[in-house]
Amino acid sequence: MANVLATEKKIQVISALAEGNSIRSVERMTGIYRDKIMRLGVKVGEDCANFMNKTMVDLPCRTLEVDEIWGFVGKKKKNVTLNDNRELVGDAWTYVALDRDTKLVPCFKVGKLKAKTTYEFMNDLSTRLKNRPQISTDGMQAYVEAIEKAFGSEVDYGQVYKTFASDKLPSGGYSPAALVSIEKVPMLGNPNHEKICTSFVERQNLTMRMHIRRLTRLTNAFSKKMDNFKAAVALHFGYYNFVKVHKSLRTTPAMACGVSKEIWNVGDLLERIQ
Repeated sequence: MANVLATEKKIQVISALAEGNSIRSVERMTGIYRDKIMRLGVKVGEDCANFMNKTMVDLPCRTLEVDEIWGFVGKKKKNVTLNDNRELVGDAWTYVALDRDTKLVPCFKVGKLKAKTTYEFMNDLSTRLKNRPQISTDGMQAYVEAIEKAFGSEVDYGQVYKTFASDKLPSGGYSPAALVSIEKVPMLGNPNHEKICTSFVERQNLTMRMHIRRLTRLTNAFSKKMDNFKAAVALHFGYYNFVKVHKSLRTTPAMACGVSKEIWNVGDLLERIQ
């Protein structure tokens, strides 16, 4: 079992997983059987989720950007059959809120791209803040109702609408179409027009794809179970918030936001989330 591994081995495994290595590559590097690596990763991910759920409260975040990033579990949506449980396989979307100033991720949620999931995520975010926030999202309509229900009148909210030259990818390429225009639209309250933006959280999407092997595009390193996918995402954000030093801040997001008083290492993370 994962709990019989020496602490040094646990640190080695979690460090490698958090930096984007696949389970089989960690197996080759450490000599630890992949089932043990899987069980340890899931256990630590679940502990990270529980720890952040208790810790990310009464936050001073004022300017938040929200986005959702696509992944899948088991098979892509086009391959899901009538015999499959659609809640456990197919597309899996991760909703992410990012504090523009400290780069902290106060909350996240994995689920289907539905109005219900969007509201649950926004309601969770609303319980973690102590100030009236300004929130920016893309143009997904479900955000408008979800934010209004979750925050009431205590929010300033704007959407960013991006127009692209074409919805089709270039032949033989793997890159988005050319961006034609960006429109910023105030939706609720009185948002600062200059801060209606999703650039920082979209950059966070790249960080996720680089550090969560299950989200790396064009590979076979996808999750087979929804619980494992959720644990991998939670492990990433535990590591990102408390261990990974942000280049522009020269400290961790948790320390920049006052959630932590010092920069942690992976050993500290394993010790304190238990």
